[in-house]
Amino acid sequence: MAGKILPVLKLATKVTIAGGALYVAYDSGLLGGSEQGSKVIGKAKAAFPPAVDEWVKYFGFELPAFPKIGFAPVEAWNSGVHSSISALSSGPTAVGDYTNQGLQYLKDLAK
Repeated sequence: MAGKILPVLKLATKVTIAGGALYVAYDSGLLGGSEQGSKVIGKAKAAFPPAVDEWVKYFGFELPAFPKIGFAPVEAWNSGVHSSISALSSGPTAVGDYTNQGLQYLKDLAK
């Protein structure tokens, strides 16, 4: 009986953890717009160093300095989507150009 309950319990635990993480991300505003995401990242940057200092004092060891990252989510928001759509929109023209170049090459070989 315990062999049948254990996999269900493991699955329920994983689903609960994933659901909780999704709830926290949604509640904090990470799934919102770019401005809202920037505000949340700013709050996280402000809250992270005091928490690390508290843990360093508790455990008694020193961590290396954190690197400074100049990342602005507002500037990079959906840049991958924009570049993908741009490539897809110019795709038919590029295929036509390459086809014409290939046909011209074959015509030159046939001469």
